[in-house]
Amino acid sequence: MPRNNLMAAVILVATVFTGAAAPAFGADCVVADPTGTPLNVRFEPQGPVLSVLDNGVPVQVVEERLHGGKRWAKVAANGETLGWVFAAYLDCATVDDNSKSAPMRPRMAPQ
Repeated sequence: MPRNNLMAAVILVATVFTGAAAPAFGADCVVADPTGTPLNVRFEPQGPVLSVLDNGVPVQVVEERLHGGKRWAKVAANGETLGWVFAAYLDCATVDDNSKSAPMRPRMAPQ
């Protein structure tokens, strides 16, 4: 099996077994922190906190990275890069989400 196909198969299997799907690069997302507290925006993954985002705030993923076995996403809003957030706390639209007649999880509007 060519190396690229092997890597793609490994990623697919890991995603299926962990139940996690990484936000797609360039995806439109909203902050969805299940703790109900504002989401920390950091200088780098696990780095100093620069600011916070409330649940429901729309962001775009501009970069992704694994750090300490966890997924992190560099996000932007209104064309301005904000910093890094824990990717599990983003609710991102995918191609499949856009083709549904109704979302499985309604997104919260910014307040």
